[in-house]
Amino acid sequence: MGYSVGQVAGFAGVTVRTLHHYDAIGLLSPRGRSAAGHRRYEDADLDRLQQILFYRELGFPLEEVAALLDDPHADPRERLRRQHALLTARIGELTRMAAAVEHAMEAKKMGINLTPEEKFEVFGDKDPERFAEETARRWGGSWSHEEARARAAAYGKEDWQRMKDEVDVWGAAYADLMAAGTGPRSEEAMDLAEAHRRHLTTWFFACHPKTHVELAEMYVADEHFHAFYDSIHPGLPEHLREAVRANAARLAA
Repeated sequence: MGYSVGQVAGFAGVTVRTLHHYDAIGLLSPRGRSAAGHRRYEDADLDRLQQILFYRELGFPLEEVAALLDDPHADPRERLRRQHALLTARIGELTRMAAAVEHAMEAKKMGINLTPEEKFEVFGDKDPERFAEETARRWGGSWSHEEARARAAAYGKEDWQRMKDEVDVWGAAYADLMAAGTGPRSEEAMDLAEAHRRHLTTWFFACHPKTHVELAEMYVADEHFHAFYDSIHPGLPEHLREAVRANAARLAA
């Protein structure tokens, strides 16, 4: 008896109107008819519909779909190989899109309420949102992360500029210390590590020395944080990590 147009629409997740259109343009004309003259779809029609919907999902226009399916020289196995290749490419594309969306979602958690122009004016090409993903992955949901996010959301352009100016002054001092060959366990290095911890406490959350040690590990392990600190002075991430550890031990003594 076959399947009615309504049944097929339900199977395939398309509208009856779509099936009527496919019939009208000759893309999918059901092979059977009921005694009353109504369309009846057979299994072969459903197979063709599956192929049509596959190519439509990949963005092929109906004219190209018809040409692909009606090619008398087409090898069914070759068609399957092509579909596999198209699906593999689509999966790769969707994976990249999902990663980009995920990154954007995580970046928003930082709560920086600046326009793109203001961000560029304050930070240049060092967009702070690049660091949010790893921070959210490690501490998302914790009190310190939520506190930092809430504080960041309340800051305006002037606040971020002051914060950046402080980081620049600190970075210049640390670069000078390293250029002089001063070791990470020196008093000067520990004092700069403490200044770093106090900066975080002032602007983002109460940074306990133990938490500071964990952050310093991330500055070495995460590529974005490592690149930022290494741009201040080569080797600074590793140097700072040791200075932070030494400072934490000094504070615990």
